Amino acid sequence: MSGPMRIREIHVTPVAFRDPPLLNAAGVHEPWALRTVVEVVTDEGLTGLGETYGDIDHLVRVRAAAEALRGHDVYGDNAMYATVAGLVGADVVTDLHGLTGTSSRAKTVDRIFSPFEVACLDIRGKAAGRPVVDLLGGRVRDAVPYSAYLFYKWGGHPGAPEDGFGAALDPEGVVEQARLLIGRYGFGSIKLKGGVFPPDQEIEAIRALRDAFPEHPLRLDPNAVWSVETSIRVGRELDGLLEYLEDPTEGIEGMARVAAEVPMPLATNMCVVTPEHLPPALRAGAIGVLLTDHHYWGGLVRSAHIATLCATFGVALSMHSNSHLGISLAAMTHLAAATPAVTHACDTHTPWQDGQDVVAPSSDGKSALRFVNGAVPVPDGPGLGVELDRDALAIMNEQYEKCGVRSRDDTTYMRSVDPSFSARRPRW
Repeated sequence: MSGPMRIREIHVTPVAFRDPPLLNAAGVHEPWALRTVVEVVTDEGLTGLGETYGDIDHLVRVRAAAEALRGHDVYGDNAMYATVAGLVGADVVTDLHGLTGTSSRAKTVDRIFSPFEVACLDIRGKAAGRPVVDLLGGRVRDAVPYSAYLFYKWGGHPGAPEDGFGAALDPEGVVEQARLLIGRYGFGSIKLKGGVFPPDQEIEAIRALRDAFPEHPLRLDPNAVWSVETSIRVGRELDGLLEYLEDPTEGIEGMARVAAEVPMPLATNMCVVTPEHLPPALRAGAIGVLLTDHHYWGGLVRSAHIATLCATFGVALSMHSNSHLGISLAAMTHLAAATPAVTHACDTHTPWQDGQDVVAPSSDGKSALRFVNGAVPVPDGPGLGVELDRDALAIMNEQYEKCGVRSRDDTTYMRSVDPSFSARRPRW
């Protein structure tokens, strides 16, 4: 019987990549998005990859965890989790943008632990010669459907030329954006990030999308900037048009009041963000769909446990997305491919990265991750099935060092353009 496979070293590399001016309830994306790439190396020379947020408060703690986890067995998830929890102590990391719900100590531990867990699963898969999906119970689908993730956006960042996506500030612009993404990637469902304009304008955008794409399931996400009363009105007006309405208002209590009055299911990645939120949300009937996110639910295995709980209580699943690179897309795809309860197309920001990535092309020169009819086939290789492009990593790390952005702050960036902007909730 072989002994433990120990972690010899961990490399933590912050990166920055170009991001379009995507509008949301908190403001607008800055010109640079931040991520952190984690490489775990074992005493046998195997390397596993993880990816996580890039904000400085989070990065500092990820670096501290990397030091503390050296010497651990890559199969020892419980021991590694306990080490991270002890390191975090009573600390709470809070996102400036506030688009992923409340912060807590438990959520902080989960988001710091997650990239290391993914990297160790990558290593275990490589050691066994099996893809990560097999370590999560085996595939229930060979490809994972993703949605066309639409945003209201400016044509370009202030003072910069218009980008290749163009502006989308009205229903016509939103429809054209959908045509672009669906034409390029073949998506079979559509999500609009709302909470930007008064609700009636966003209702018109949904109606325009329904006219243009009569067969595509639609969803709308205003990131909890509507009051309960506004949420109920909008939900009723969109009867028959949405597969679900995501986070129309804030909190489990508010969501439950809306859910009781609107015809479509409510989804969330904001009011249920840790396991402790599930019992009160279920008792209140607040949600019909949970958008999981392994980045803050504690990795792939813990997310799979949450999926089983949701299936037990009749809650459907989709998957939340933040600005991410290919390591995260690979991890999301393996998880969704092994999770029967994921019955809605998942969200992804990948199209907005416009080819920027730290994942190396396959040996045949093609992308290791690709969209086929709106779905990403599960990578066939061992582990995550992706390898690091070290030249791209070096370039993105240099961009991080030079760009000056150290935490995502959509509100402050918006106020640099519109000083009167307010991110208050509820706004309407």
